[in-house]
Amino acid sequence: MPFIFEQPNLGKPEEYHLYFDPGDGRLLTVFTDESRAPTGRHAPREVGCVEHIAFNVSRATFQQIPGRLRERDVEFPERDRGFMDSIYLHDPNGLKIEFACYNFEAPEGIRAVDILVKAFQLRVERGDHHIVVEHLADAIEFLMHERNAK
Repeated sequence: MPFIFEQPNLGKPEEYHLYFDPGDGRLLTVFTDESRAPTGRHAPREVGCVEHIAFNVSRATFQQIPGRLRERDVEFPERDRGFMDSIYLHDPNGLKIEFACYNFEAPEGIRAVDILVKAFQLRVERGDHHIVVEHLADAIEFLMHERNAK
């Protein structure tokens, strides 16, 4: 999500609002307060709570994250999700954060979600356990061919 702007919370000067564009013209706001002390616990995960927040990042950014987290002594697991790679960590308030990076780039004029839908269809047709890079490549090829045939 592109960062749009930041400004102080006019009703609480020690707090800032960071505004992001989730891609549909609305704003997503993150509240920050650098004076707040870490809780030292994980955030609750019961029904009605936020399990985690995921951010889609570029491959270049994703490759920089492990080194930068190690420099700050932040623990994190990396996960191969087949269609994407993920890195997880907990923020100072205990909320789980995920940085995710797709294992493909959508060609111009083809949406990432359409590639994932087709890759899922191919996975099911082939009886495979989960989406892998081969499904993604075949999905892109299929969608490119379909687009060019129009």
